[in-house]
Amino acid sequence: MRFKLVPEPPASPDRVADAQRAVPLVPGSEDDCCARLMRRLDFPSRDVARTWLTFLRALELAERTDDGGFVRRRTDPTPDHLRRAFRERIFGAEDVRSMLSADPTTADEAFAAFEERVPVWEHHKNPTEWRTIWRDRVETILEWFVLLGVAERTDDGYVLAE
Repeated sequence: MRFKLVPEPPASPDRVADAQRAVPLVPGSEDDCCARLMRRLDFPSRDVARTWLTFLRALELAERTDDGGFVRRRTDPTPDHLRRAFRERIFGAEDVRSMLSADPTTADEAFAAFEERVPVWEHHKNPTEWRTIWRDRVETILEWFVLLGVAERTDDGYVLAE
């Protein structure tokens, strides 16, 4: 399963571990987990907290319970684990990474190369805004790659760091 929702990258990868620790070891409802994330990490809204919960699932750091709640997984969010899970479980991440090289690629160029991979149903879901939404998602993926040490940001765009 691949996940689409990716929060804005934080200042440090340590924030991922902080978010994981905010998810309870004893299963909690989605509302309770969102409240914990908001309280412990000062997230501004429930939507931001819910996006982080989904993202933690994508990174294999939390899981959804049968009753729709969440529970923390005892997986260590090491840099290698985060890079692997991000590439394998975030929709579009591997495609975007494969576009990077030693030559700078801008977010607009990366989106132009990725655009044909946007699912058709997304075009219908937001007919006038899907390009903007997905261009922003591609840029967010690029910024996460910078945070995770996969890419570097230069004045001319993003380059592969691996």
